[in-house]
Order: sequence, then C-alpha cells, then structure tokens
Amino acid sequence: MYRVEERGQVYTSSYKLYFRNAQGQLISPLHDIPLWASESQNVFNMVVEVPRWTNAKMEIATKEPLNPIKQDVKKGEMRFVANIFPYKGYIWNYGALPQTWEDPTHTDDLTKYRGDNDPIDVCEIGTKVYERGEVIQVKVLGTLAMIDEGETDWKIIAINIKDPDADKFNDIDDVRRLKPGYLEASVDWFRRYKVPDGKPENQFAFNGEFKDKDFAIKVIKSTHAFWKTLIMKTSPVGEINCTNTTVSDSPFLCSETNATGFLEKLSEHGSSDSESMEVNNWWFEEKN
Repeated sequence: MYRVEERGQVYTSSYKLYFRNAQGQLISPLHDIPLWASESQNVFNMVVEVPRWTNAKMEIATKEPLNPIKQDVKKGEMRFVANIFPYKGYIWNYGALPQTWEDPTHTDDLTKYRGDNDPIDVCEIGTKVYERGEVIQVKVLGTLAMIDEGETDWKIIAINIKDPDADKFNDIDDVRRLKPGYLEASVDWFRRYKVPDGKPENQFAFNGEFKDKDFAIKVIKSTHAFWKTLIMKTSPVGEINCTNTTVSDSPFLCSETNATGFLEKLSEHGSSDSESMEVNNWWFEEKN
C-alpha cells in the first residue's frame, strides 16, 4: 500500500526516508496516511520509525517538507540510544500514529503538562521485527503517560492485527498476563534511556501505571483533533511543517510537481555507513 524511497547515506545527516502511496504519489507520513485503517473497529495505521533491537533514533522529521524519517542529531552527532543493561536498543517496534499531534499549547487536564509537539508514539509488542518505514495496522491495548522534560509524551501500547498472537491481546491486562514483566521493563526503559546522555530520569503521570485501551483511544482521538486544527491552520503551527499532497481542503496542499522538487535537490541513496561502534557497548548503572 505504501512504499519508501531513500535519499542520502544512512547514519549520516544526509539520510532521509520518503513515502509514496499506492498510486506512486509522494506523501507525508504525518499528514497523508490516515489515522484509522478501520475506524469502526478501532484499527490504526502505525508508521514504524525504529525496528526492535536497533539503536539509531530515527523519527518523522516534523519540521521538514513531507516529513521524511531521518535520524535525530544531538550536539552535531548522530543519535543512538544506549544499550541499557539488560535491554538491547529499543525493546519494541517503535513508531508513530499519523494524523496525530500533541499540542504544545494545550495543558492536559490529567497530566497537568503540555504536549510535546510531536505525533503520538507507539510501542508495537508483537512477534515480528519490522522494517523502518513500514506502515502496519495495529490495535491499541493501553497507554503510558511519560513526562519528558516537562512535557506530556504519551506512549501507546499496541499490536499488529496480523500478528499470530493478536487475538490473545485485547487490553493492557492481557499484556500483563501473557508477557509478564514486559510492561515493567517498558517503564524502566523509558525512565532510564536518557541517563547515559547525562540527563535525569524521566518521570510519569499516574505513578507510572498503564491506562487501559479505552483510555488510550480517547487520548488518540484528542491528538487527532489537535492535528485537524493544525493542518487547517486554526491553531498555532508550533514549527510543524504541514506540507501535504492529499488533504484537499488544507491550505498546505502541495502539487506533485512541487513535492518531487523536494527530492530532486537531494543526493541519491548511497551505500550504508556503519552504525556507531557505541551500539555494541552496554551501559551499566552504578548502584548506590
């Protein structure tokens, strides 16, 4: 249904991953891929940014035209998350729900913190490791409310509806029952993943407890409503680039010719550079 097109060299600042739809049209994974694969059944599209067990912090580039996936940069260096013992890289397939936006001007009534100016994050917990840029259909199981540097950063727990075990998972309690320790490990990972970079531990609303499926879907719907105001420019844009090619009533609609022009300026995809050697190292926290 969707295919990707790479530019530049992976693990360098030149790397960008663009998306095309079934008609071959360039699209934004943030704005042009529908949130729902089936609204009546609450099945959502998920854009995979980081395959499980990998370390490169890839993400939808919210401030660039057509929002390609690219690697985060920190202090001029390509960013890789540490292997925080006993976890290797990301411990789920990690990505985002399209057509969602955590509004940085809105203070959440429950967490008391504003949104983080990004699409809502998803942790897919199924059996398969997906490729960067894959768009998969997931059902939502619950959510965790992380507080990241004073901002609300929801983490949706979901599973691909085509996963062999998908029928067994219908709410967050099923994860707790069938994958004992996984939710606790997820909280631990999110709490500590920035510590190797010299930052403090992240905090959580609700004492780090996961909320159930119905709660999570309400959160998703609210971020979808924020995205709707964003794409129609009825609220502050927050530096989000809203260029799109299919949202017909959006003032940011872009022609195919102009969209193609963004790619023509970029270097062709070259041979892959190696990941940072640091991805083979393990970080151990000193105990007091």
